Order: sequence, then C-alpha cells, then structure tokens
Amino acid sequence: YAMLLSLIFLIVLVAAVVGFVFRHEIKTNFESNLNLALRDYNVTADRHSEAVDTIQRTLHCCGVQNYSDWERTEYFSQRGIPRSCCKSQDDCSEEDLKDLSKAKLKVFVD
Repeated sequence: YAMLLSLIFLIVLVAAVVGFVFRHEIKTNFESNLNLALRDYNVTADRHSEAVDTIQRTLHCCGVQNYSDWERTEYFSQRGIPRSCCKSQDDCSEEDLKDLSKAKLKVFVD
C-alpha cells in the first residue's frame, strides 16, 4: 500500500514540475486554441462553441483577454457577443450584446 501511495505521489510531483516548467507554452497553446475557437464560434454550432460557452459561464469571463476579443469575429458582426458572457441572463438583451459600449456594462470584463 505504501509503495502505491509513493508511486502516486511521485507521478503527481512529476506532473507538477512539468506543468511549472512548461507553463508559458501551456498558456500560449491554450490562448491560441481559444482564439481559434472564438474565430470559428457557432459557425457549425459544434462542441468547440459549447466549450467556449461553458468556459465563459464557469469562469465568469468573456473572450481570451476580454470581451472586446469578440469584436474581431464573424459571430459578433452578425449577433454580437454571446449570451454566455452575460453577468445576468435576465438583464442582457441582444441589442446590448451588439454594442460594445453597452455590452461592457452587461458582460464579464475582468
């Protein structure tokens, strides 16, 4: 039993060290993939779009850096910022989401 716990501890320790050493590469790769997901958001309503919505709702964030990242997407030109960015679903209209200055007050900005 002690051997198994030691092995698990060693695996976790190695994973932590590798994560720390490659943290910049991991962050860059994550941001790059998230930017691609934003660019292709809701083009086919696929699992990537669902993942973006889940990330934004769960982490209370919007876009990669902030909500203005959506301005450069095809989705924004048609429908504005996604509803998954809204702080409150009840107080977030489609009109608000199409105007960045209004959206700033309604979506997650930090």
